[in-house]
Amino acid sequence: MPKKDKNTVPPQEGNPQKKPDPKKRSLSSYIFSTLLIFAVIMVVFSLFSGVGTPKTTTVTLSEVARLAEAGQVKSIVITDEDLTVTKTDDSVVKSVKETDASLVQTLSSYGVDATHLNALDISVSTQSGFMYFLVTFLPIILPILLVIFFFWMLTRQSKGAGMQAFTFGQSKARITDPNDNTNRVTFKDVAGAREAKEELKEIVDFLRNPKKFLEIGARIPKGVLLTGAPGTGKTLLARAVAGEAGVPFYHLSGSEFVEMFVGVGASRVRDLFKMAKRAAPAIIFIDEIDAVGRVRGGGYGGGNDEREQTLNQILVEMDGFEPNDKVIVMAATNRNDVLDPALLRPGRFDRRVILDLPDRRDREEILEVHSTKKPFGEDVNLKVIAERTPGFSGADLSSLMNEGAILAARENRKKISQFDLIRSIEKVMIGPERKSHLFTKKEKLITAYHEAGHALVASVLPDADPVHKISIVARGRAGGYTLKLPLEERKLQTRKEFLDDIAMSLGGYAAEQMIFGDVTTGPSNDLQVASSLARAMVTRWGMSDSIGPVALENDGGRAMFGQGVESKEYSEKTSALIDSEVQRIMNEAMTRAREVLTTYKNVLEIITKKLMDVETLEQPEYEAILSAHGIELKKLEVL
Repeated sequence: MPKKDKNTVPPQEGNPQKKPDPKKRSLSSYIFSTLLIFAVIMVVFSLFSGVGTPKTTTVTLSEVARLAEAGQVKSIVITDEDLTVTKTDDSVVKSVKETDASLVQTLSSYGVDATHLNALDISVSTQSGFMYFLVTFLPIILPILLVIFFFWMLTRQSKGAGMQAFTFGQSKARITDPNDNTNRVTFKDVAGAREAKEELKEIVDFLRNPKKFLEIGARIPKGVLLTGAPGTGKTLLARAVAGEAGVPFYHLSGSEFVEMFVGVGASRVRDLFKMAKRAAPAIIFIDEIDAVGRVRGGGYGGGNDEREQTLNQILVEMDGFEPNDKVIVMAATNRNDVLDPALLRPGRFDRRVILDLPDRRDREEILEVHSTKKPFGEDVNLKVIAERTPGFSGADLSSLMNEGAILAARENRKKISQFDLIRSIEKVMIGPERKSHLFTKKEKLITAYHEAGHALVASVLPDADPVHKISIVARGRAGGYTLKLPLEERKLQTRKEFLDDIAMSLGGYAAEQMIFGDVTTGPSNDLQVASSLARAMVTRWGMSDSIGPVALENDGGRAMFGQGVESKEYSEKTSALIDSEVQRIMNEAMTRAREVLTTYKNVLEIITKKLMDVETLEQPEYEAILSAHGIELKKLEVL
């Protein structure tokens, strides 16, 4: 049976109400940053302090007088007591004059005559107040500023930690703005789910025009619970309700309420409903509500269990003392059977919308939604694809269309062909081809007999589904596969159909045993599926004459394939009888499979030889072999 998953892929989230706070930096990072800044400043100052100043030599005042007397001085600049002497060759030397005497008097006392003194270009330069302040006080002020900056960063960090503690109990819900048309979803964007959309249109009508309902005394349901298999479009439908009604849409997951601290979840519930009431009319959507809504009293987490406190707060907010008419709570879950009864009573989640897997017409509509931006070739027929994907949900169909586009792009083609979509069906159902997984010649022969055994038993038994494809090319974890699809979709299955399915599952096992006198590990998954189906017939569906019409296990079943273990509500004697009945069903199915393969052994050999040659048999080629050997093909019965 093909896989199951999601309806249409929801568009991106709307703009969130709050941006997530940046991560708080640690104290050590601030200390390191401060020291690094200080070191950089010191290095830069030392490197560039002398840039732009020509290299000078310091000489004595008597040397300056000698140069002046010799006529080698072009100009002298006096800055306080500092002398900057430029010689006739444009070289510069520095010196210091006497404090209480003028430069002319000093040079005269050193023997420089008046003629050379008059030839000198002497000027006086006064240092500005800003530069004086900078040179004098900067070495003192800069370290003080760095220390102040360091303590400011520490204070800021501690303040941020304190504010984080105060906001710990606030809701983390994201909000979709009703005016954001780019991310708006309506019912037109949701293909299929016709009955579910009709149920939800009443919610939209109430949010648009509540007066019509209130005047006649009607009360709109406060809670709407969307249930269904994974991928059937629960979240997308909730977004469509918000888009149609044009109201704020608060959405979050059930797991976002629960933290390691007791009381935080309840606080976030209160804050969420307070936000929604201020923005009313509004919709609150809680995805995967079973994370907090499971049955209470399980004894997990002690008497002060955080999850139970969160659930209690949700119950009070939905139907407590305070009226809450204009806030509608929507929730989605795959496991409504584990929810607390208080959540499901009238006044809380009193309207339940069930989303089934899409039928053929719905699948065709979903495929059309996902094909709007994809260029198709002329041979593409979405009706055929819809017919070959029973049991697929919207997510499977979305993945199928995407894989088809990837296959076309990989082969450098501009359009998607029907062959791409057909290959994508098998890729989504089973997995990608593993062409690098090479069989030995014997392994390939065993696999061919195994798959031919499945196909032949399915084709001969009257209530098994017809075979559409046989392949011995490894896909996913399967070494080969036999694809069978029903002639028409059905909601109910009979006991005869189950028995033929079990016999078909054992066809590969029987073929290996009959041809090679031994069995391999290949049929392991077939045995698990057949055994699980036989046990369900006995314990859940009353299809055993020895046990009778009694349901001994629920949908959870026994511990198998990672499911949880449930306590048995029957005796050891009944348990032994169940095991005996399961074994009887399996043995009878094995006998039927052997009889088919023995009767049509020549056909088995022909199918196997053909598989060894071409590796993959499509339905027309396979049915031609059956018709040539007198095996009647299955056709849809018209009543």
